[in-house]
Amino acid sequence: MKRHELHELHYITPICNVPSILQHGLLSNVRAAKLKPASVAMQAIQDRRAQVVVPGGRKLHEYVNLYICARNPMLYKRLDQRDQLCILSVSPNVLALAGVVVTDGNASGDYIRFAAAPAGLQIVNQELTFAEYWTDADTIQYYRKKSAKCAEVLVPNRVEPRHLLGAYVWSEEVCQRLLADMGPLRVEVNSHLFFA
Repeated sequence: MKRHELHELHYITPICNVPSILQHGLLSNVRAAKLKPASVAMQAIQDRRAQVVVPGGRKLHEYVNLYICARNPMLYKRLDQRDQLCILSVSPNVLALAGVVVTDGNASGDYIRFAAAPAGLQIVNQELTFAEYWTDADTIQYYRKKSAKCAEVLVPNRVEPRHLLGAYVWSEEVCQRLLADMGPLRVEVNSHLFFA
């Protein structure tokens, strides 16, 4: 994937976290713990991520994890919560920040490649990451596609609020609830992102 082909990054979060995010920015798991935000994460996955050390020596939980495409297996697992969720749109300019790392799949998965941004985008398989679905009759291909859908951009410590572009929600009702919290940032209904 090339930098000019990436128009935004995504961060999946409960809507109740938005006011804090607009004030403090997106925080790594380690930094956010002090604020006790609501979480969409599955504990088993977080336990696994807690053990991962990104090449260069920092723990995965010291990074803000942004998805290259939020229409992925993680969001699919949380569809029953979509009335409480939004996908924040983040400027891809964060790729130019110091220490940013790109992965070609879920950062806690097996056989995942890590590369320094922004050139690291070249390891991302754009076709698989933005594919409509990750299903496949071949088991190996299924896991390969599923992992690629969760390709990440890892930003050390914090993404400042100035990098936020807006938010996506799955319905007009949710949009109306979120509008009051978003200030000048746009809120769009994009039911496709939420598999609707």
